[in-house]
Amino acid sequence: MERGQGRLALLLTYGFLCAAAFSILLPLALMLLNSLRSNFEIYMDPIGLPDPPDWGVYARAWEDGGLGQAFLNSLRISGLTILAVCTTASMAAWALARRSVPGWMTISLYFLATTTIPIQLFLFPLFFLFAKLGLINHWSAVVLVYTAIYTPFSLFLLRTYVLAIPVELEEAARIDGAGEWAVFRRVVLPMLTPGLLTVALIVGLNSWNEFIIGITFLQHAEAATVVARFYQLSGRYQNDWPQMMAAATLIALPVVVFFILLQRRFIEGISSGAVKG
Repeated sequence: MERGQGRLALLLTYGFLCAAAFSILLPLALMLLNSLRSNFEIYMDPIGLPDPPDWGVYARAWEDGGLGQAFLNSLRISGLTILAVCTTASMAAWALARRSVPGWMTISLYFLATTTIPIQLFLFPLFFLFAKLGLINHWSAVVLVYTAIYTPFSLFLLRTYVLAIPVELEEAARIDGAGEWAVFRRVVLPMLTPGLLTVALIVGLNSWNEFIIGITFLQHAEAATVVARFYQLSGRYQNDWPQMMAAATLIALPVVVFFILLQRRFIEGISSGAVKG
């Protein structure tokens, strides 16, 4: 009886996972297929196959949408955001895990509270502040905002990894004459690699796909991110569905590849951080 119930539970679990995977992959498959078809074919049969496929639509979408410069903008913003978050969060996590910081609980509650506040409430004050500083349409404004948004979560995650590092390793390095910076760089940082990869993946995906902040502070076409350019493309080519689907496929491709390359590290980092926390 118990073995039969276990098999039923396993079948239900796999059935649910297959249904979830199908619901996620179906829109991606339709996006790819419809990018290779004509408008007439899409209107006649939205879920049909391309006959024949038009691969030239990707070149047209890349050129007409100005995706080349937008890709460079998004890569720069995402890369610098990952670097800034990993740097600040790792050092802060080490300090908070190893030092007796007065008011740590208050700081924790503050970070947790700020993560629940919608970013839209800060857009107007930040816009006027950056306008006075001359940072509108400059990538540094978006990087600063992204860093402030993603640092609290990254700090809490990395702190769990620091707590799992034996203090004896750091003490041994200090006995050998290493300073605090050398201890962090040579002992702590290498052992934080799984957590840093997890943070890099989460921050990179979120900053690449983010729209509200990017469209608010980067209003010129030359400074726009890929998501903002796609929004402008959809307003410009309302009836050119193949071109819009091709642009969406090009924008989603780096995210999918990045996640596939780091998915094992991501799962290990999340599960390990949850156990250590």
